[in-house]
Amino acid sequence: NSRLQGGLMPIVQIHMLEGRDLEKKRILVKKITDVIMEVCGSPADQVRVILSDMALHDYAVGGVLKADLKK
Repeated sequence: NSRLQGGLMPIVQIHMLEGRDLEKKRILVKKITDVIMEVCGSPADQVRVILSDMALHDYAVGGVLKADLKK
């Protein structure tokens, strides 16, 4: 089935803590897109990457907000 061999639009969601600059995000989405193209056979214009930055006060580990953890 040609739809199953690269015809479907892959969507990648990445959640990460805030603080990365725009250039790092550009590099990240380019490399993720390249891997999806290589592995799934999807053309670049069909690959969707959603980046979600989380504030330190919106993420917790072990019941403690990241904003409250010592760095």
